[in-house]
Amino acid sequence: MPVMPRDRPTAGGFTMLETMIVVAIVAILAAVALPSYASYVQRARIVEAVARLSDAYVRMNEYFEDQRSYVDGAGRCGVDASTPASPDGFVLSCTASATSFTYTATGIAAKGMDGFAFTIDERGSRATLSVPANWTRTADCWTNRPDGSCT
Repeated sequence: MPVMPRDRPTAGGFTMLETMIVVAIVAILAAVALPSYASYVQRARIVEAVARLSDAYVRMNEYFEDQRSYVDGAGRCGVDASTPASPDGFVLSCTASATSFTYTATGIAAKGMDGFAFTIDERGSRATLSVPANWTRTADCWTNRPDGSCT
């Protein structure tokens, strides 16, 4: 007995329209999620950088208590700031005299932190020197959010 066309099993799988709808939904979700994730990563890197600045502040003041100067015999910062860039995307640098110092954390462009610069000095004064163009800077604290909020 011949098989009638309606009795044949149908082919399984997705149609092109269904596939395109799924691709469109994934693209929309990615367009929403990626900027949020990038902002989250930037804020996490800032937290790590300012933690490193706070640590440098403590170590420099401990050095001062022992040596009565912020500089070593060669005229450099008593606590070495020339550590390589860490995964947080910042490089620390230090300038010092016998009675003062300033540590600076400068963002690395290749890590997505271009435009960020934060400082701390011997008095513990925190400052944001610069932020990217789409951020608002609050000068007398460490700006950690695009709206200018500080830690």
